[in-house]
Amino acid sequence: MAKWTVYAKRADFAAIAEKFHIDPVVARIIRNRDIVDVSQIETFLHGSIADMHSPYLLKDAEKAAELIAGKIRDKKKIRVIGDYDIDGICATYILLTGLRHCGALADAVIPHRIHDGYGLNEHIIDDAHEAGADTVVTCDNGIAAGAQIDHAVSLGMTVVVTDHHEVPYQIGGDGVRRECLPAADAVIDPKQAACGYPFDGICGAVVAYKLIQVLFDKMPTEGSCGLLDELLAFAAFATVGDVMELVDENRIIVRYGLPRILRSGNAGMQALLAVNGLQEKQLSAYHIGFVLGPCLNATGRLDTAARALRMFMTQDKAEAMTIAGELKELNDSRKDMTLRGTQQAIRMIEETGLKDDKVLVVYLPDCHESLAGIIAGRIRERYYKPVFVLTRSEEGVKGSGRSIEAYSMYDKMSECKELYTKYGGHKMAAGVSMDAENVDVFRTYLNEHCGLAPEDLEEKIHIDVPMPMSYVTADLVKQFSVLEPFGNGNPKPIFAQKNIRLVRGRILGKNSNVGKYTVKDGSGRTFEMIYFGNMEVWHDFLRQTFGQDSFDALYQGGGCDICISVVYYPEVDVYRGRERIQMVMQDYCKGDM
Repeated sequence: MAKWTVYAKRADFAAIAEKFHIDPVVARIIRNRDIVDVSQIETFLHGSIADMHSPYLLKDAEKAAELIAGKIRDKKKIRVIGDYDIDGICATYILLTGLRHCGALADAVIPHRIHDGYGLNEHIIDDAHEAGADTVVTCDNGIAAGAQIDHAVSLGMTVVVTDHHEVPYQIGGDGVRRECLPAADAVIDPKQAACGYPFDGICGAVVAYKLIQVLFDKMPTEGSCGLLDELLAFAAFATVGDVMELVDENRIIVRYGLPRILRSGNAGMQALLAVNGLQEKQLSAYHIGFVLGPCLNATGRLDTAARALRMFMTQDKAEAMTIAGELKELNDSRKDMTLRGTQQAIRMIEETGLKDDKVLVVYLPDCHESLAGIIAGRIRERYYKPVFVLTRSEEGVKGSGRSIEAYSMYDKMSECKELYTKYGGHKMAAGVSMDAENVDVFRTYLNEHCGLAPEDLEEKIHIDVPMPMSYVTADLVKQFSVLEPFGNGNPKPIFAQKNIRLVRGRILGKNSNVGKYTVKDGSGRTFEMIYFGNMEVWHDFLRQTFGQDSFDALYQGGGCDICISVVYYPEVDVYRGRERIQMVMQDYCKGDM
């Protein structure tokens, strides 16, 4: 069971509510997101594109734009080198489209996950040089490619790096941490120490977008403003898809970018919406993160991300629909493969000594290497521990890691970097390559030096407000829309109520994976509550806590004696034109009534 904690942040909620014409509960939720003073609240509620940070604050952005503008005027060939995930695909599209709009002789290459691995390698540089490229512009990669960039420079090429990942570093004999920046002609990465950009949580596509903004200033061209509006949709898509925190300007980018996705003039984007049945929907971050985005990731995992880029670049609607359909089929296949890999990983953990480790390192030699990160995420959710899933590759062992809040994955990996042939990432996720004989050494080192206390491995649920269900109205639920978009860094608000009784229940869903219940609180009022979680675990809890007779009575029409406390959020359910409030249960424990 997770540990429940209630936010205890103080403010004059009544005054905030009155000033901004919101319910005091909404005011408390805003304060819980560390939005404190009046100007911050104003920006949170009503921030516009004008409140985004100036791209000129990014170190080397102006230098890179001037350099690229000169290359365009001199008719030099420019090659964009991207990455094979959502962020990399969108960043590549933004850069290539923006460069061509300015008249650049530009093309793009996205590395193949299996054949090329992550980021730059020497043969990608050699290919660009042999193709006559004078300049390489990276996106969503490059910050950790010092040797490869040195190679490009030795060939006489100009290199511009645009990235958002952590900067590699070394700890000197004096204990001082020193950055290892690549020797490119310009390096744009908000995480480098010398960068004065006020928010370093932007994704690679937003870094690319900012560079294009400056380039358009340097090379004014008709239609640039309209194109920037169009490209904002791709920056928003990538921000959600790369699981950036939806705070600061990310919140603005996604809030204004989501509607632009729906009305995008891009044939590929419209095709992707169409094959997923979302053209007439009001898009949320959920649709990007769990429906549309995985289609892009699937092509980079199981095929080549160049296909997704081609979908966005084509103006032929029929071709775009064909590619979008193929991407959806790949994603459906990816789901099945992920399920099998996750089940295999769970069996390995449960049947070996791995379960006792604080950092899980699971070696699945025959798993498709592109699925390692997804499976690691699923295992993390189940065990709430940092997880690495490793697979066999053509060059040894490759894998991906997903972390928990108390464990900085990149920093811990950096302590034993001599074990790897390649690695990179950030606090919550990382990728790694190594020789097979180092797998056990890797596992042992990470566990002996993890620094994790037992309480770090206890999942915490942060409750915004202890609130009786009787306080909920349709108007309050609709007010929650001012808090959107929800996602990483700005979660959907959750509430708690002690001691509610389950009156009766039904099991729904094609796979019997949804529970719907009538519940009653201390006031005697009844409410509808639905649960989308693990029904097997939920039912085991009910049987073990209240007995088989009460469990049977719950689903046979009532008379059960089940009292629980719940974490929930309310939503307005529309059925046949009628609005009804239902509570969505997020977690539960035994009540004390």
